[in-house]
Amino acid sequence: MPRLQPEPETRNGENGKTVVLLINLGTPDAPTTSAVRRYLREFLSDPRVVEIPRAIWWPILNGIILTVRPKKSAEKYAAIWTPDGSPLKTHTEKQAKLLRGFLGQAGHAVHVEYAMRYGQPSIPATLERLKSDGFTRILLLPLYPQFSASTTATAFDAAFAWAKTVRNQPEMRMVRSFPDNPDYIQALAASVRQHWKTNGQPGPSYRLIMSFHGIPTRSIKLGDPYRDECLTTGQLLAKELNLDETRYSICFQSRFGPAEWLQPYTSATL
Repeated sequence: MPRLQPEPETRNGENGKTVVLLINLGTPDAPTTSAVRRYLREFLSDPRVVEIPRAIWWPILNGIILTVRPKKSAEKYAAIWTPDGSPLKTHTEKQAKLLRGFLGQAGHAVHVEYAMRYGQPSIPATLERLKSDGFTRILLLPLYPQFSASTTATAFDAAFAWAKTVRNQPEMRMVRSFPDNPDYIQALAASVRQHWKTNGQPGPSYRLIMSFHGIPTRSIKLGDPYRDECLTTGQLLAKELNLDETRYSICFQSRFGPAEWLQPYTSATL
């Protein structure tokens, strides 16, 4: 049990503040081999991300992956890096800023911040800062529409691990997932329709490919709901776009390692 740190004495009648904390996966600090190695070490050391016994995984991670992969990945990061930094970080910052303004214009006294599960700004450091700034109600909102233990759950793990070190804990609530949220589905449909408007309405041989990030099939057998939630999103999007089963495909990308991952694979589908 972590040792609880002393905190300032609370005052009766002190009004708390509410904040929405957007949580994204994370990014290296720079497109360099050393920064990518540091990021991958944190990411791939998470037992929820790689469900392999430590005795087997540790030599593979430290002896092979962290030796070979950082340089190759750094080159790929460098190809997409912007003057403002990592695209994931800059887009997440923008999303938090725009949501903050949207909620303010709607009359909600709610602040919005963001944190990264791996890399910076970290979840524990951000939560500590928010608590110091007087926020007593925190809504954790991982930006993963479909729940998986390797994404959503590990973000909650980091938040709860921080809470274990806090004597006067803030109220924390979570958004678990939103695969069938009508506004989310309509936003996806609007994006597809905008593409059609810009590039032309598809012909009769057109097929819409909905590609989700994959996870190992073993995770599904152990009870992970991710695949079902992806199928829910895909089917609702197809319905919103009036596509029958011959006009769309749902598949999974980004397979890593020799194990079987969710199928059909995007590359094979294409």
